Amino acid sequence: MVLFRRFLGDVLRDVRMQRGLTLRELSAEARVSLGYISEIERGQKEASSELLASLCAALDVALSDVLRDVSDLVALEEAAAGLTRIPVAASAGAVVTSAA
Repeated sequence: MVLFRRFLGDVLRDVRMQRGLTLRELSAEARVSLGYISEIERGQKEASSELLASLCAALDVALSDVLRDVSDLVALEEAAAGLTRIPVAASAGAVVTSAA
């Protein structure tokens, strides 16, 4: 399975490119080093919630929209891997993930 940080980086890069921003421009606007943003976009570094908030503000995109897009990618990856969610106990609300 692909790491969450890789999907996050892909989504952030896509938004940046849709906005027509270079890494240098985003770096200046978000006040985050260009190298660090590059590592986040390549899925090599984890982004803190504060850093994500700064990047989203600079990209003029809601954090919830970014996380929703990442969640959708994770769901597709799980489906492709044949993972399903099987409720263990409806009253307990527990969920087990298993390979089908």
